[in-house]
Amino acid sequence: MKIGIMGGTFDPIHNGHLIIGEYSRTSLNLDKVIFIPSGIHPFKENKNITLSNKRLDMISLAIKSNPNFELSSIEIDRKGITYTVDTILDLKKDYEKDEIYFIIGSDIPFQIEKWKDFHVLIHLVKFILFNRTGQDNEEINNKIKELESLYEIQLEKIQSPLIEISSTEIRDRVKNKLSIKYLVPESVEEYILKNNLYIGDDIDG
Repeated sequence: MKIGIMGGTFDPIHNGHLIIGEYSRTSLNLDKVIFIPSGIHPFKENKNITLSNKRLDMISLAIKSNPNFELSSIEIDRKGITYTVDTILDLKKDYEKDEIYFIIGSDIPFQIEKWKDFHVLIHLVKFILFNRTGQDNEEINNKIKELESLYEIQLEKIQSPLIEISSTEIRDRVKNKLSIKYLVPESVEEYILKNNLYIGDDIDG
């Protein structure tokens, strides 16, 4: 099988995430895409992240209508700091003979050499790169060529819409009592409003 992995805080998951997941799946004929919300992230402060169970609930609601999407709590269940390489090594136990494609934004090539056990990770997965707003295509292409010349990295760009939606924007809009309709799936919008998310202190610590 060919399996796509989408990682992130997903606080909250939004329509941009879903579009990127589906474009990745159809562009490379992936059998499924697994959404993996982060636990304790090595590069982010966790003090402002919504409780894990609620982020899991929102992802579950968002992907329910797509039989090719799955949810994994592997990073949330793991104790301590979450590193991508550890997650992929764990997944390889279940998908030993399958191809794993890690879906990343166009900002990641400029950071990836700093990731834990980067040289191990690049032999475990192939990378799918999608564009993000504000990134210079020539700069991205040059960085990809640099990485490919230095390492045995497999990195493929896909054409996907530039989705100018961010979880930060959604949280801010909720806090300011503005509409988030069409930014997130209707079921996620209802969950956010019902549970009074992003207006209080329901966060992971």
